[in-house]
Amino acid sequence: MTAEAIDRKLRSERMLRAEGVPFLAALPVIETTAEALKRSKEEVALRTLCLLLVAAKGEGLGQEIVEGILEFHELRPHLTPKELAFVFDHSPSQHDRVQFTWRHEAAWTLLWALGFVAQLGKPAEICDVEFAARTMTERTTTQFIEDSELRPIAEILDQADLIYRYHWAIRNARMKGQQVPADLDPGVTEERHCALNWLIGYNEQAWDHVTTDG
Repeated sequence: MTAEAIDRKLRSERMLRAEGVPFLAALPVIETTAEALKRSKEEVALRTLCLLLVAAKGEGLGQEIVEGILEFHELRPHLTPKELAFVFDHSPSQHDRVQFTWRHEAAWTLLWALGFVAQLGKPAEICDVEFAARTMTERTTTQFIEDSELRPIAEILDQADLIYRYHWAIRNARMKGQQVPADLDPGVTEERHCALNWLIGYNEQAWDHVTTDG
């Protein structure tokens, strides 16, 4: 374990303690700046736009509009297989709609990483969906990329470490049949964890297969 990783873990634990969130001191450290994947601004921006698109469809945006946005932003090559199937499913199940609507929270996390969102804060409330949507609708893809400024990997790792420990607190409470602590929102936490693990290249997993076990 490096000094960097240990220091990051200790900072997270101090924050959790201040918020009254239980944590497990034995939970491992995460990747360091030397180990984490450094994604390009363009890659993160395109992933964000794809998430905003599928989340909007999940929320009920009409098929014709969805396909119009898809073509306008030239996102077809950047959608994952699961996203592509959902976008062109004219009668998706309610389950699929709900699951993809939650992608707003993953997109919000990437919007933070790109500098559009000032801070993430505790994962206790759903994001500002209207603001998230405007970041996409008010720009072309080129403008969206140009307006992005990817945060340093150290900042992203700070959030990845923190969400890992938030998520543990939720899972631990559920396993014990207890109430989720400190008003944490399980759905928001799950999506943030997924997005942050993707950002740092956790286990080198593609988006459709990103896990949140670490």
